[in-house]
Amino acid sequence: MTAPLWTSADIAAATGGRPTGAFAASGVSIDTRSLVPGDLFVALTDVRDGHDFVRAALDRGAAGALVSRMPEGCSGSDPLILVPDVLRALTALGRAGRARAKARVVAVTGSVGKTSTKEMLRAVLGALGPTHVAEASFNNHWGVPLTLARLPPDAAFAVIEIGMNHPGEIAPLSRLARPHIAVITTVAAAHLEAFEDIEGIAREKAAIFEGLEPGGVAVLRSGLTVTPILQAAAERIAERIIRFGTDAGDDYRLIGATLSHDTTVVRAERLGTPILFKVRSAGRHFAENALAVLAVAGALGADPAVTACDLGQWQPPRGRGQRETIHLDIVDEAQAFDLIDDAFNANPASMDAALDVLGAAEPQDGVGRKATGRRIAVLGDMLELGSTEADLHRAIARHSAMPRIHLVHCVGTRMRALWDVLPRDQRGEWSATAPDLAARAYLLADAGDVILVKGSKGSKVSLVVDALRKLGQPGAGDAKGSG
Repeated sequence: MTAPLWTSADIAAATGGRPTGAFAASGVSIDTRSLVPGDLFVALTDVRDGHDFVRAALDRGAAGALVSRMPEGCSGSDPLILVPDVLRALTALGRAGRARAKARVVAVTGSVGKTSTKEMLRAVLGALGPTHVAEASFNNHWGVPLTLARLPPDAAFAVIEIGMNHPGEIAPLSRLARPHIAVITTVAAAHLEAFEDIEGIAREKAAIFEGLEPGGVAVLRSGLTVTPILQAAAERIAERIIRFGTDAGDDYRLIGATLSHDTTVVRAERLGTPILFKVRSAGRHFAENALAVLAVAGALGADPAVTACDLGQWQPPRGRGQRETIHLDIVDEAQAFDLIDDAFNANPASMDAALDVLGAAEPQDGVGRKATGRRIAVLGDMLELGSTEADLHRAIARHSAMPRIHLVHCVGTRMRALWDVLPRDQRGEWSATAPDLAARAYLLADAGDVILVKGSKGSKVSLVVDALRKLGQPGAGDAKGSG
């Protein structure tokens, strides 16, 4: 029989809470929609008060609930643990989860690439032993404690994603996670509303090193204007520093990245030794993130050749650059277009990377209503860029891949700045909101096209992605023997 993740006695000891009865939990949940029978339900208060859903959680099989008051519809006979503050209790539970863990812990931050790097590490470390990885983008003041609270005591590895929106967020989360290895993927112009300049962003990202365990390793990006800030912070705390990038002398150096339709072939050096591998998605940024992953795996003692092979099996998840074929006809397999779903996050750096991918894509001619297959971008607002947001949106028009992009549709008031400066023959539709454009999705795509959808999560361009997916014919892929 599998041991429980937490008993009510464990939870009470970690949080100082008062249990109404004994129970054992096999997992931890904050959402009744994804709750699995046996989970501890944590009644966080955010947009909605989690106490409103405790009764439903228990009825759906929750082993117990962590609450700060008696929820409506519940009584002292229900399996509850009462605490003064639920978020503080979750943080304490995460701290206890980390304290008992045997895992080697990797923490990842960066303006761009956190999630893809985390998912690459899932693929690579998962081949070495039981690996616990943060779900979705659970990287904030409740996401990190939740990830640690879910950490199985016998996991070999754990990968914790740490994000920020404001100064002072990263250091306490890193101290909670206590990583053995801390990674900064890159530093770019993001969250400028909360920081005066990119140097401020770099100092905040470098705070991830403050939680390093004794003997800890810092993995950081070279070649940035702010690399000296990252380097200095790492030198104060880390036992060892590993640099990756394109600079001579980097421990993991990118020599070249060749982008094809759906693959990136990476030429690199590892400690001066040539290494060649591929990633099953187009994008120079994926090549750079892969070097960080090689660095982490190497620091953990993994065979670099095996790690490189495992990287070849990784593909980006939905919303993070996932590529899929949408079949428009169940019989004629040529009647299809490619969709690149990168709708979860956007800032100038990630926008540049996404447009590079689209520019390298290969549309198919002669299969659709139009004679020529097209590269089409659907771009939503980039948020949290501060006073320079209009200039940063307009600058997209000068991206080196833009001459290869046939049509650009824009969504949102900020992205109007780009739409206004696009050449007339490249200017597609502009919509104030994503639902407006999603309603016309059937007009956007033709067989042979490659369509990129990119924007900040708050722009809701994922609705356009959903609408484009719905153009696909159910069962078409199976009918053609693809899989």
